[in-house]
Order: sequence, then C-alpha cells, then structure tokens
Amino acid sequence: MGGIGEGEVEAEAEADGSGPGTGTGTRPAGGDDGPDWRGGTNLLGVDRPDVVLAAFGRGERFVGAAVIGLALNHDDPAAVLPFVAKALESADPQVRQQGVIALATVARLHGTVDRRCLELLRRRPRGNEADDDLWSFVPHRELPLWLWRHHAWERLVYRLCRPFG
Repeated sequence: MGGIGEGEVEAEAEADGSGPGTGTGTRPAGGDDGPDWRGGTNLLGVDRPDVVLAAFGRGERFVGAAVIGLALNHDDPAAVLPFVAKALESADPQVRQQGVIALATVARLHGTVDRRCLELLRRRPRGNEADDDLWSFVPHRELPLWLWRHHAWERLVYRLCRPFG
C-alpha cells in the first residue's frame, strides 16, 4: 500500500520519545489511539497516573487536559488529587484553570477533596467551577470556613425564599 508499517511507526515513536518503550503512555502497545501530546488529542481518555506524571516531568503543554482525563477516568480520588494539586500549582495559567476543572470533576464524581487542593484553590478567584461543585457534592462538614463564607449569602436567600410548611 505504500504506507508506513506498524513496526516503523513504533520505531519512529520510540525514537521521538512518544512510543510504548518510553513508558509515557502516548502510544499504547496495542496500536490503539492513545494521547497525542503534540496535538492535544485523546487526552481526556487518560486513566493512568504514570502517564500524567511523565507528562509533568516532560513539561507537556497539554498536561492539564490529561489531569482532567485522569479525574474523569481513574476510580481512586486519592491517586488523582496529587496531580490536581500539581496542576493547581503550575506556572501556566491554562494548566491552573484545568486543575480547577479537574478538582470540580473529582468532587462531582467522588464527593471528596483533600486539604492540599483546598489550600491551593483558596488562592484562586471565588465563584469558579470547583467552588460550586465542592459545595454541591462534598459533605459541608469537610469544607473550610472560607468556602462556607462564599456560599453563606446563597444559603441565606435559599432559606428565606423556600416555602414554609
């Protein structure tokens, strides 16, 4: 057919640091469509913390999207939250914003958050996606006072406006 054979593609991928031999998870060994770090595609399907850790190590431009993918696909929030914190600490504003979205996703799917992520979230402007999802999906007793204060007015209006009975 005149195309590149599967072995040649894998050899090329390994040579440029993106193949299965590198342990980055950018091209699964089975030939499936894995994450494309250059183009930023298939990153929401990432489900392996080691792939995201390697991406942080390489300084990948789209690592924030991979953190969101990890939040969506990994079933252990304790394994995901350190990567969310790493995204929230990033020097790149886009990765920080994606960290906020990933934190909101973990709260929504698992109903939990850790102290480190809360401390980092406190530095972000109020009214973001994570503030609202934490308030909605995490037990309020686990949330800090600053988040309670943010939602106090909303709670007061709700209490006053709901029908009595």
